[in-house]
Amino acid sequence: MRIVILRSAFEDLVRGRKFYELQGEGLGAYFEESLVADIESLRLYAGIHVVAHGYHRLLAAKFPYAVYYEITPEEIRIRAVLDCRRDPKWHGSRLRK
Repeated sequence: MRIVILRSAFEDLVRGRKFYELQGEGLGAYFEESLVADIESLRLYAGIHVVAHGYHRLLAAKFPYAVYYEITPEEIRIRAVLDCRRDPKWHGSRLRK
């Protein structure tokens, strides 16, 4: 199944990479590689994750991030990649935009 990363989710990934790169050289690239691997795992495991705020939520394996996605007959759409350290209410408001 095809995976589509929406612009909003892509921007989330870019912000996360920049944040972690400031924490240590190379950490931003590791963040991105790790999250992309988690997203790619959806080819096998899409739909098994809990639904939160109207979207399936995959918790990242190595970073405190959640990948929110929806499944259509043709594709898996990644809606957002959000930091779990933020207030859950913020996640809800962010996903309603």
